[in-house]
Amino acid sequence: MTESTIKLTIEEQSAILMHGAQFGDGQIEETMRQGLCERLTEARMAGRPLRVYCGYDPTAPDIHLGHTVTMRKLRQFQDLGHHVIFLIGTFTGLVGDPSDKDRARPQRTAEALGENARTYTQQAFRILDREKTEVRYNADWLARLTFEDVIGLASHFTVQQFLARDNFSERHRKGDPIWLHEFYYALMQAYDAVALRADVQLGATEQLFNLLAGRRLQEAHGHTPQICLTFPILVGTDGVLRMSKSTGNYVGIDEPPDIKYGKTMSIPDSAMRNWFELVTRWKPDQIESLLTGVADGRVHPMEVKKRLAWEIVSIFDGDEAANLAAERFARVHQRRETPRDMPTYVLTVPTNVVEIIQAVGFTQSKSEARRLVQQGAVKLDGESVETVEAQAIPGGEQVLQVGKRRFLRLVAGVEP
Repeated sequence: MTESTIKLTIEEQSAILMHGAQFGDGQIEETMRQGLCERLTEARMAGRPLRVYCGYDPTAPDIHLGHTVTMRKLRQFQDLGHHVIFLIGTFTGLVGDPSDKDRARPQRTAEALGENARTYTQQAFRILDREKTEVRYNADWLARLTFEDVIGLASHFTVQQFLARDNFSERHRKGDPIWLHEFYYALMQAYDAVALRADVQLGATEQLFNLLAGRRLQEAHGHTPQICLTFPILVGTDGVLRMSKSTGNYVGIDEPPDIKYGKTMSIPDSAMRNWFELVTRWKPDQIESLLTGVADGRVHPMEVKKRLAWEIVSIFDGDEAANLAAERFARVHQRRETPRDMPTYVLTVPTNVVEIIQAVGFTQSKSEARRLVQQGAVKLDGESVETVEAQAIPGGEQVLQVGKRRFLRLVAGVEP
């Protein structure tokens, strides 16, 4: 236990750690609040930290702002001296969590999950303390379970318990298919708690069933059941759907500052409270003051969004990067000027525009670049690129614009 942890009372620690948690059930909330105080007291008396974890399925290569809601809470546990486990779902990701879905998720391959997992470990340390974080992969224990083991896990739950969940009950009512493998996800996530001997597990609000299932399996294995803390979902840049790479409404924490800033500026006014509360460092009174100012007309929503965009860039890239991103946004999107410090690409021969976009990293694949061209999102010297076969011809200086926020200076060069 750290000196800073010991100086705080159990009640003060509990208040910090419970802040922002939502359960949708007053009795469950009170049970978890009391349980956390008891667990903190036991840990202090034993002179040991709590074992705290949250799992993240690497179904895409990017950690986005939605992931950071629980990651920032993990960091609070670290700062209070507790042991944090960053769990990567290299096995649960094969199924995908159906908790927030009205249809089955597409299944991933182990190879794709493994590749994405490598990017997760690096990005996670933009929030978590590298020296104080244990990284684990749940394939290490889930892949070793026998069919007999799985039957044993399933014996602790009924089909009715699963069908009572909102997403499954709605699909059942509509007659939409509910695949048997989707039930396994909750069992796998529950067993993670057993394997890690967790004191506390964090998750999103729609995962409460899975976290409570972990408590049940822990009890069945003779362990003290974990404390479950669930947190609200961050809506994406569309302001409606949960932030997700698959729906394209995300802000990746590793994206350039300009992209983070620009995407944040695109969110609808209705999403501001959700983002203020979940991804900023602002205190509740600051948030209420800003929202009240917008509501009574004293502050324009765009000015508040600028503060939000600056805050997000500052968290991940620093104040200087946030200042530069704000200045570039004003120049390009408000004054309609091209940025002065755009990257440069040297053209030695006529080159396909799609190849250029992919080569400089504006997209991860040529197919994605082709889609942008087909959607009219690519311009060359202010003119829309009409076809995926279009080429940029060497000669003078040209500007290639991809979407609203990516610019590339094309200059003629000579073959080496």
